[in-house]
Amino acid sequence: MMRLCAVMVLSLLGSLVSVHAAPAPHPHWSVGFHRMTFLDPLDLQPMKAIAFYPSTDAEHTTPLGAYHVAASEDSKIAIGRFPMLMLSHGNTGTPLALHDLATSLARKGFVVVAVLHPGDNYKDHSRLGKVSNLYGRPIQISEAITATLGDPMLSPFVDVDQVGVIGYSAGGETALILAGAKPDFDRLRRYCQERPEDRDACTTKGELVVDRDDLQPQSDPRIHALMLMAPLSLMFGRHTLADVHVPVLLYSGDGDKLVAVDKNAAALARKLPEPPDFKLLAGAGHFVFMAPCDSDQLAAMPAICTDADGVDREGIHRDLISEAGRFFSHTLGQSTRAGMQTADQ
Repeated sequence: MMRLCAVMVLSLLGSLVSVHAAPAPHPHWSVGFHRMTFLDPLDLQPMKAIAFYPSTDAEHTTPLGAYHVAASEDSKIAIGRFPMLMLSHGNTGTPLALHDLATSLARKGFVVVAVLHPGDNYKDHSRLGKVSNLYGRPIQISEAITATLGDPMLSPFVDVDQVGVIGYSAGGETALILAGAKPDFDRLRRYCQERPEDRDACTTKGELVVDRDDLQPQSDPRIHALMLMAPLSLMFGRHTLADVHVPVLLYSGDGDKLVAVDKNAAALARKLPEPPDFKLLAGAGHFVFMAPCDSDQLAAMPAICTDADGVDREGIHRDLISEAGRFFSHTLGQSTRAGMQTADQ
């Protein structure tokens, strides 16, 4: 559903402390990253993720694809047991487009696992517009949680009781399904009848290709909080969101030309059973949530890198990172305390 985004992104790329609480952020933590490979539950072929984590080694920047990422590979992990955040990217995208968010949260004391969705990333579009992608993406995130908890390097440092999801664009749809939402295909059909000019959402004229009839929307009870940025959420109505009972931090730009705010983020904010913390950014477009561009990226891909007059992407990211850190620290800490109370009953 993010075919326009696909073209743009393709052009741009070439010992432990308390079990139940993360330590306070250390002023000198840097960021490490660890490459993970595990099996895609849809077809048992290898899929990949990168985990970013707080480190005690010196600061270092590493080129990863088209990005210069403020992290060093397999550096020493800081002592602690940290909350884990799963990052789901947009259709035909890459999680590295949000590298500044991932590394900044790692520096604050989170393990951020950035998944590259098979069949729906900047290199591979084979599942785009298919039921296997809609229902497969959440299953892939669940598998990534399990893989992280079983990873010899990472598992001693992550807290299974403190798991959240960050979803951007179609990743927001993925996150909502993981939290219990159930897509309504009729809503997509009606939307595309009303707005056939939306070439992004309505590439298949509101009809997803049913390539798998054995898949269903699968939630994951390990997930306790969501952060959604410009979420693709038009397939969810009030009744299909009734089982979503986790805290939600919701961002959108009122200048988004790709994912219509009125039918997505704004409608979602009204229909979630527990009102989200909704932040609507004046003038901001769909790509404002991607990391600020360097000069080479700006020259190569101005459509992604250039914001409307008066929109300060760097300032937005400073605020967004700060809010995300506070939100997940508070909500995941609450989920741990609730779990402890339930276990004691």
